[in-house]
Amino acid sequence: MAKLSDVAARAGVSVSAVSRVLSGDPSARLSEATRERVRKAAGEVGYHPNFAGRALKLARTDVIALIVPDVTNSLFAELTRGVEDEAVARGCVMLLARSEDMQPGGAMFDRLVGEGRVDGIVLQPRDGTDPDELAQSVGERAPIVTIHQRIPGASSVVVPDALAARKATEHLIALGHKRIGFAGGLAASPTAQRRADGFLKALLAAGLPGKPALVTWRGYREADGRASAAELLALPERPTAIVAANVNAAVGVLAQARAQGVAVPGDLSVVAIHDAWTAAHTWPPLTCVRLPLYELGRTAAAALARVVDGGPVEHLSVEDPEPVLIERESTAPPRG
Repeated sequence: MAKLSDVAARAGVSVSAVSRVLSGDPSARLSEATRERVRKAAGEVGYHPNFAGRALKLARTDVIALIVPDVTNSLFAELTRGVEDEAVARGCVMLLARSEDMQPGGAMFDRLVGEGRVDGIVLQPRDGTDPDELAQSVGERAPIVTIHQRIPGASSVVVPDALAARKATEHLIALGHKRIGFAGGLAASPTAQRRADGFLKALLAAGLPGKPALVTWRGYREADGRASAAELLALPERPTAIVAANVNAAVGVLAQARAQGVAVPGDLSVVAIHDAWTAAHTWPPLTCVRLPLYELGRTAAAALARVVDGGPVEHLSVEDPEPVLIERESTAPPRG
């Protein structure tokens, strides 16, 4: 195994100069030509840094973890890509984890943060997680940034959920719909509350009533969307359109409508908050409002890096790019 001294001999510089170049020390007073010569020499002799020793010396692992409720959920693809791109740009490795035990309070989570295996964590809590319990579970054992939800003492990043819901609702209003239902998330979820708020404000601005019977609080899964649609379609005056607070729930709305013989978009228009590759492959393809999930991931990873470096707690919202309507075939003007 090549050593620093082998690289130094090849490059014609001191061992300390090699160490500073390969560790990325920005204070090293070396020319770019010398730095490039050192990097080239390291490649030629096959030198690989001893990251275990470096981590021990610097009390850093250069590893961050992204913990999400379900890695098979297509909505997490862009988020994951954003976190990973920012981590790589900062010279770090990202670990992706999902399991009940990996959530705060679980044995694997305790090992991850308690044994110093990562420098910090980007965490999307499960829907309905109590923020105070979450904060107590995490404590001060590891830097953490939460997404979509704030917890005491930790940085957080959110997206403009209310604006996305408003745009989805305004699209249906512009098509001529007046009786619009809302297939919402769990009532305890901050994202569900923000999206419901945007939905109701859009109705209010258009002079339409926001009737409680037209708002459900079932959750974001496909099965929850089915249950929401069944509830809304059972109303004496059923809605001519539904805003689904999540694309997975919207898939369930489509399935329930089909099961009941309700034509989409002929009898019922459906628009989802969030967009994913699956939305273009449903039948009919789903109209969605796309949220900046990639930018959410990059912003969260950058915020975590600042916390790891001793920065203050921040609460950020990703406003650019703003939510955009992706019009497909699941929405149309109401009959008559």
